[in-house]
Amino acid sequence: MTKTYKIEVDCANCANKMEAATAKVAGVKSVTISFMTLKMTVEFCEGADETTVMKAVLKACRRIDSDCEIQL
Repeated sequence: MTKTYKIEVDCANCANKMEAATAKVAGVKSVTISFMTLKMTVEFCEGADETTVMKAVLKACRRIDSDCEIQL
């Protein structure tokens, strides 16, 4: 399953770091963050719980930018 979320991120460098951090979260098959459109596209692993995975993604992203918001 693939879903797209609106994300608030301050700079392209932060977006790249968040993309790398999100890719390491269990349950994430692939991720793309576009700084220009402020969108995050996440492909989940089969059987992964979207809510649990996205909570972990938000936590990982906030380690990079404490102001980060993902509209779930």
